Amino acid sequence: MKAKTLIAILLVTAFVMPSCAGAWTPVGPGTIFTSVKGPLDATSASGGTKMGTSEAMSILGIVAMGDASIQAAKNAGGISTVSHVDHESFSVLGIYATFKTVVYGN
Repeated sequence: MKAKTLIAILLVTAFVMPSCAGAWTPVGPGTIFTSVKGPLDATSASGGTKMGTSEAMSILGIVAMGDASIQAAKNAGGISTVSHVDHESFSVLGIYATFKTVVYGN
């Protein structure tokens, strides 16, 4: 009986708690699935004609790699003056997650 109770508690906790490979979002992570886009920053520069992206990923919260920095996205898009920065977060069951930075500018 104790083993069944412990297993039930662990399963409930696993689904209620934020996942290991969670994706950061302003609204919080989805336990089963997350797919959110939103703003990160804006400058006084007017809208840009170029776009660059950078991305980092995580698997089970054990392996995490990538460069989702604004600088990496600027370099990828050939951008010198940033007008605004957005993000995209994606996660499935806490198994796989990505965080993408999208930079707009000239």
